[in-house]
Parts: sequence; structure tokens; C-alpha cells
Amino acid sequence: MDFIFAVLVFGGYLLGSLPFGILIMRLKGLGDPREGGSGNIGATNVMRIAGKPAGAATLVLDIAKGAVPTLLGVLFLLPWQAAVVGLASFLGHIFPVYLRFKGGKGVATALGVWMILSPPAFLGVVALILFLAWRTGHMSAGSLAGCGSAPLWMIINREPWQVITVSIMMSAIIVFRHRDNITRLIQGKENTIR
Repeated sequence: MDFIFAVLVFGGYLLGSLPFGILIMRLKGLGDPREGGSGNIGATNVMRIAGKPAGAATLVLDIAKGAVPTLLGVLFLLPWQAAVVGLASFLGHIFPVYLRFKGGKGVATALGVWMILSPPAFLGVVALILFLAWRTGHMSAGSLAGCGSAPLWMIINREPWQVITVSIMMSAIIVFRHRDNITRLIQGKENTIR
């Protein structure tokens, strides 16, 4: 089991490191998403630059790279080990080895991890993200509130403490990665999705 754990952690990190936003943009002949919009490699920025289909494809693939390793962890490992595998894939997106450890903000990949670790918590997070993004017009506001609420949903659903701890870490990193968005939201300068 220790060998499988090590393989899944390492494999999860490498899969999480794949910059699907960049790959999709290049396939469409549109260059690098880091050079336009918000400069982020995630689905929202890809959508702004390349359109909704490209953004949707990036979103699905970024969710999958969190979900797939975590699912394998759930199938073959203990719950706390599965949570660590999910964390590894999430950290791969944040600090991708293929991009000199300068990656995205982690929302979609975190959603993939939470979808497997706690489907009820995942639904709560997604509902809050969509509601606040619709209500405010800012995806960043929805992402911050939704992802920030993940540990609370985990507690309500009585998940193992290790899973809650990993969720707290992921939520804290997501909030930190959105610090520029927070500043722009306060100043009223944040990009809208309308």
C-alpha cells in the first residue's frame, strides 16, 4: 500500500501539473493565456480570450485532473491517503513542474478533489460559487466564498478530520492565490463575467 500511495501522490502531482488551459489555447492557435486577460491559466481567463467552448474544456479537464487521482486514492488507499493524493494533484496545478512552479489558482482542480472526497460538500461549494458569481458578476467572488466554505461543508457532512484538514489547506491556498482579485474587488476594478 505504501508503494501505491507513493505512486499516486507522485502521479497526482504530475497530472495536476498539466496546464490544460495553455494546451487548449495553443491547439486553437491563440498563444498563451498568461499573455492576455488576467494572465491566469485557468478556465475563466481561457474563456475570456478563446471563448466559452475553450473555457468549458479547460474547466472539465482541470476538474478531472483533481478527480481522477483522488478517485484512485479512494479505491486503493485509506481515506487520509486519498486526501493527500488529492492535495498533491491540487498542488501540481498551483506549482506545476512544467511551468517552473508558476501555475493557476486551483479552484477547478480543488473542485475535482472535493467531488470525490465529499460529494455533498462539493455540491454546496459549487452552489455557492454559481450563486455569488451570478449575483455579483464576479467569478472570483464566487470562487472565494465557495471554496472558502469547503471545510464547513466537510464538517457538516462529518468527513474524517484528515479530509477536513486537507480541505482547510486547499481553501487557504486558494484565498491566498486570489489576493490580487480581493484587492480589485475592494477597489471595484475586478473583471466581470457579464
